[in-house]
Amino acid sequence: MHKVAHAASVVAGGLLSRVQTPFLAGKNFSTSQSLNQVADNVWNLGRLNHVAIAVPDLEKASAFYKNILGAQVSEVVPLPEHGVSVVFVNLGNTKMELLHPLGSNSPIAGFLQKNKAGGMHHICIEVDNIHEAVMDLKNKKIRSLTEEAKIGAHGKPVIFLHPKDCGGVLVELEQA
Repeated sequence: MHKVAHAASVVAGGLLSRVQTPFLAGKNFSTSQSLNQVADNVWNLGRLNHVAIAVPDLEKASAFYKNILGAQVSEVVPLPEHGVSVVFVNLGNTKMELLHPLGSNSPIAGFLQKNKAGGMHHICIEVDNIHEAVMDLKNKKIRSLTEEAKIGAHGKPVIFLHPKDCGGVLVELEQA
């Protein structure tokens, strides 16, 4: 019994010490700006709009969320200008966007070549003024994948921020 209690405390201690480690310890943000700098008030960050997941089989993934988990799932929406077909899974407080390659120049095809089973691709956060946000972030040396915002799946302007400037996460900003 003593050995079991000791093993549990070692596991808990190891887990606890990992949980207490600051999240920035493993990732380096490559901006020249201080991370302690307060954002300007010309634009505001809003709610999490969606988490996007690249899937190798859109029909199978849609069926899982709809038939197994009981979620509301949209019809497939082709977005040829972005090289993807998307399905939205409504989760009440946010959505998941299932992404599947569409066309030969799809950025999702490359992602799936490296991640055969699929996986998390990006997060999308709403902003109240995307044009001000883009200008402000450029001034702060945060790179975007395109020069200007494009119209996204919801018919609103979106822009993707470079993952190397965002702690390894591809961040999409969408006009609220």
